[in-house]
Amino acid sequence: MAEEKNKKDKKWIQKTDMKEGAFTAKAKKRKITTAQLQENVLSDPDKYDEKTVKQANLRKTLVGLHKKKKEGKIKE
Repeated sequence: MAEEKNKKDKKWIQKTDMKEGAFTAKAKKRKITTAQLQENVLSDPDKYDEKTVKQANLRKTLVGLHKKKKEGKIKE
């Protein structure tokens, strides 16, 4: 049963209804990097719509996961 719960936890990203590349497109439109846009959005979320804030938080989470995986702290 615990094994089944772990499988569910690993599939959370598939449940997000975000379009791939949308956050990057917003950053390119503003002529900044995605990291810069993320920092701008998270430092003042009231200036941005809810979807952009969610995208910035998702990017922050995924970058953190990628770093942990690269360091060998997360197994696939």
